[in-house]
Amino acid sequence: MAINLPDIVAEVTTAFARYEDALVNNKVDVLDELFWDSAHTLRYGATENLYGYDAIKNFRAGRPATGLSRDILRTVITTYGTDFATTNVEFQRHGSPRTGRQSQTWMRTAQGWRVVAAHVSLLG
Repeated sequence: MAINLPDIVAEVTTAFARYEDALVNNKVDVLDELFWDSAHTLRYGATENLYGYDAIKNFRAGRPATGLSRDILRTVITTYGTDFATTNVEFQRHGSPRTGRQSQTWMRTAQGWRVVAAHVSLLG
C-alpha cells in the first residue's frame, strides 16, 4: 500500500481545509456534507458521544455558534492508498490555555472525501 501519495495528500488537505473553515465559521451545511451520511459514522466530542450521521447532524444544528475560533498548533495528514486517510491536529481555542486534539478518519466515497469517524478531546 502506498502511503502519502502526493496527489492524495493534496486532495485530503483540501478537504480538511474546507472542514476547518466550516468549523470555525459555523457553516453547518458544509460540516454536514463532509461527514459520511451513514449509521456507521461516529463522532466522540469533548462532552458527547454521537453514533450515526443523524446524531452528528442534530448536534451540529444545536451547537452554539460562538467561541469557535482556534489556532491549529500541529497537523498530521496521512493517506493510505487512494481512498483512506487520517487527519490529526492539536489546537488551542482563542482565550483558552488548554490544548485540544482532533482526530478524523476520512474515506473516499462517490460524493468525495468524507469523515467516517472523529474524536475531539482536551488535555488537562
